[in-house]
Amino acid sequence: LNPLPAAPCPLLHTLPTTGRAAASSVCEIDVPDVAVDGASLLICLCGLVGNGAVLWLLGCRIRRNPITVYVLNLAVADFIFLLLMLTSAILYILDSLSCHTFHFFSYLTPFFLPLLFTHNMGMYLLTAISIERCVSVLCPLWYRCHRPQHLSAVVCALLWALSISVIAIVAVPCLTHQQDQCRLSLISMYALNFLIFAPPMVISNVILFIKVQCGSQRRQPRRLYIVIFLTVLFFLLLMVPLSIWNFVQHINISMGHSQVVFLLACINSSINPFIYFLVGSCRRRCSLVSLQVAFRRVFEETGVTVISS
Repeated sequence: LNPLPAAPCPLLHTLPTTGRAAASSVCEIDVPDVAVDGASLLICLCGLVGNGAVLWLLGCRIRRNPITVYVLNLAVADFIFLLLMLTSAILYILDSLSCHTFHFFSYLTPFFLPLLFTHNMGMYLLTAISIERCVSVLCPLWYRCHRPQHLSAVVCALLWALSISVIAIVAVPCLTHQQDQCRLSLISMYALNFLIFAPPMVISNVILFIKVQCGSQRRQPRRLYIVIFLTVLFFLLLMVPLSIWNFVQHINISMGHSQVVFLLACINSSINPFIYFLVGSCRRRCSLVSLQVAFRRVFEETGVTVISS
């Protein structure tokens, strides 16, 4: 997963190269690289199964509500991300184990823009979920009585449109090898993510946590709030490093190999279904229940939690 050398566009610096076989007539297998790529492949397979289960349950088996609309769209974004990463992991392993001079990763270059697209979409959806739940706690009466019925669907559609627009703006200069414009568009995209979307996501969760913990009823956060806390926490810990790594590549700062950050990104996109299941499985005493029951415990909690100031 090493960056491409001297690519005409900074976008391509985030993609790996296959110069190992071409540079030497001796076939050498990089065991650490193969191990990391194999781990990524296995994690992607588990994540695809988990997110597929989320899509099936929330799409067909569980009653739809405002939060499940967001979670369903988040599962779609994660599923696409993992599908692309699975393909890239297979190509990495083929390249590592092959003595041929075929540049497998030349086929990977078009995947990077969809990876960015799904990465951005995940951040946008988590921001929307966090703000929605924060509003439901701060303004429960308004949320119960005046919230537009189809707000979640409209917000998701707008976020998909925004993510597509952002990637289109990035794609035009990068795919036409306009180096300066490509770098500027990528930096602008990360500025949008880190300065516009990340702060509301973090602030909303801090407010939600404080409001729930300091409420006069002293009740523990409900399962849905625990799920949101954990999902955002793991996103910040596991997915943001990929953004930071990619960002510094475009300001000419080298941070070495990218295997670890892509592995962390795969874990982030795979872990959400397991969070839903584990949180839904636990009551006073943790016990395993069916997947559908666990998801219903998390996403079919009705009503608005009213917490006094």
